Amino acid sequence: MNHKAGFVNIIGNPNVGKSTLMNAFVGEKLSIITSKAQTTRHRILGIVNGDDFQVILSDTPGIIKPAYELQSSMMDFVKSAFEDADVLVYMVEIGETELKDEAFFNKITAAKIPVLLLLNKIDKSDQEQLEAQVGLWSSKVPNAEIFPISALEGFNVSEVFNRIIELLPDSPPFYPKDQLTDKPERFFINETIREKILLHYKKEIPYAVEVDTEEFFEEEQIIRVRSVIMVERETQKGIIIGHKGSALKRVGVEARKDLEKFFGKQIHLELYVKVNKNWRSNANQLRRFGYNQK
Repeated sequence: MNHKAGFVNIIGNPNVGKSTLMNAFVGEKLSIITSKAQTTRHRILGIVNGDDFQVILSDTPGIIKPAYELQSSMMDFVKSAFEDADVLVYMVEIGETELKDEAFFNKITAAKIPVLLLLNKIDKSDQEQLEAQVGLWSSKVPNAEIFPISALEGFNVSEVFNRIIELLPDSPPFYPKDQLTDKPERFFINETIREKILLHYKKEIPYAVEVDTEEFFEEEQIIRVRSVIMVERETQKGIIIGHKGSALKRVGVEARKDLEKFFGKQIHLELYVKVNKNWRSNANQLRRFGYNQK
């Protein structure tokens, strides 16, 4: 029996549904999802195994023009997605007409590997608009196969996945067959806490936050976790904690519920808030948090 395996990298503008699609393929919540742009900061691998295939999916940050060092690092993750892909999945949403970065767009149209262009959120359109969009993207990316989908509703998702398997090269698996991702447990704890902060705080706060899990002890019945929420200024620290600690408590309770589902175990979560001045522009701090690949 032939075995297929390969890297499938998902790219596109912010908020087009890349993380939703990846989680739908994997069947687990690996990438955090909120309605805010730039939710995904890292390149996250999700591994889907079958008897005769291994699909290694890669969710990447949305394509933006970087304004500070952290965003430059995020775009480096996107660039690396072009380098090792066997299949490129380019996601757009209904109503979109261009990629925010011309150079990236040229890379897609010049790609020598199969490109699947997914037209997402079609549940928000009618037949006429859909046909117009398919026509537009066919002319813009003539090297792509176009699939109208709804990642959220699951429409056409399995068809896309089956096509991906067909396009993969014959290869033995790259990872053990029981592995779900390349990221350690602490990464998912950090991301789950960060998701709750994105959901509950406004303006600049979520973007000034990084989470660092300092302790992770797994016992038979319970996992004990101690995580630190880093902010850039004292004023942000007060906002995160809230009146008598109420805002921080809400983040902790919601994150703990999600983590108990993810790990299938009781979680004891301790949260602290620290000021780490201007960490987003500090190359050493960014390396410490796993951003700078240089």
